[in-house]
Amino acid sequence: MALTSQPNPKLSNGPLPFGIHYSWLIIGILAAVQIFASSISMAAGIMVPPLNDANGDFGWSLGTIGVVIASYYMFGALYAPMTGWLGDRYGSRWMLFGAAIMYLISMSLLSQVTEIWQFFIFFGMLLSLTQSLAMVPLMAAVSGWFRRRLGLGVGILWGAGGVGTGIMAPLMGGFIEALGWQTTFMLIGGMGGSIMLAMVPFMRGKPADLGILPYGARETDPPPVIRDKAVDRLRQKVFNQHTRRTKPFWNLPLIHGLGCAGHGTILIYVIPMAFERGAFTSLAQAGIILTIISLVSVISRVVTPILAETYGTRRMMATSLSIQAATVFMLFWSQDAWAYYLFAGVFGIGFGGEWTGYLVINRQYYGEGPMGTIYGWQTTGALMGHAVATALAGLVIYATGSFNLVMALSVGFSGVGVLVIALLEDTSHVLIPGWEEDIPTLPDMAPETNPRPAAGAAGDDD
Repeated sequence: MALTSQPNPKLSNGPLPFGIHYSWLIIGILAAVQIFASSISMAAGIMVPPLNDANGDFGWSLGTIGVVIASYYMFGALYAPMTGWLGDRYGSRWMLFGAAIMYLISMSLLSQVTEIWQFFIFFGMLLSLTQSLAMVPLMAAVSGWFRRRLGLGVGILWGAGGVGTGIMAPLMGGFIEALGWQTTFMLIGGMGGSIMLAMVPFMRGKPADLGILPYGARETDPPPVIRDKAVDRLRQKVFNQHTRRTKPFWNLPLIHGLGCAGHGTILIYVIPMAFERGAFTSLAQAGIILTIISLVSVISRVVTPILAETYGTRRMMATSLSIQAATVFMLFWSQDAWAYYLFAGVFGIGFGGEWTGYLVINRQYYGEGPMGTIYGWQTTGALMGHAVATALAGLVIYATGSFNLVMALSVGFSGVGVLVIALLEDTSHVLIPGWEEDIPTLPDMAPETNPRPAAGAAGDDD
């Protein structure tokens, strides 16, 4: 067995005009994918009032709706490690193709929902698989496109997604009121799935697939290596074995879970809370709460990864979670629309910074190995946090009828997350610097053809 020859690519940007590096096209593709794939989960609260409306087509209780929405996150948590592993093994292009097909199917089926069991299957099981395929392996692939300035690339990616989600939330609410449930999800599903399919031919998993270097690479950096499939898989296995021996491998999913439990509770239940207190009578007006959160979060989504590279990711994560926890206290006394809008503006700062630093801290802790499985487990933690918080909050409302207790849960989750961040190791050095030395030489491979490359993520896109 022989390795594919090691290329010596030039410091070119790839097949794009005006000297634009191909990494920015990847960022653009993933931003568009994020807008559609994550908009449903980020804007899930907009679905609660029409599903709960006793005079509408559904009339389901808040407890029932909360449990089904929690199942979306629970199934997503189960899928995340598997889709992350699949991304490392088969590459980003196949993951994007699968996500596009699943988006078309799951959104079409969701538009036909009439019974709660259908909502459970189409939303809880199928749409969560769609999001996992679109988010976990594709977002993990970003780190391989940047030798330097990863924080800038990640910040722009998450920022663009925040703008899209901010637009999608009131748009979805307005469509549901004006066009109905069925037309809304058929329209969004068809548009989103078609756009994702159109981007598949342009998707690449790593710069070496195009024979170019990552963004920020220098002449003195080692060139990337195109490896044989068997070597890539062996490398992936050894890397994952080493990462599992470190504390952040276990602590980061827990922190992500606590942070997402803190803001997930708000994203799902702040709109029903506002309706119950009479602050809004229009679903589109209430959806502006999510719009403000998303648009304000663009600032912290962009800034947090950039500052994390300079001042440390732990510090930025702790600051964001503290802001997220503190601002929830405003909701205990909010009765009017302006108060909810004010809360959304402040809360968005902490929300946007809480979860956008994980790709950066993974690079800081683990260097440039295949990150799909690691990010998959961190996404599992995040979605488990969403699931537990959503279900628990729904049960609390069902048992007590109190939204204030739900808000207290949000504060508690975020506060505990800050404490766990204090247990993380310093990010100034890689925790597993010599992991590639443990990659065994394949029996029928000459030692000189088994290089120890310094960069490049696993995956085969072509």
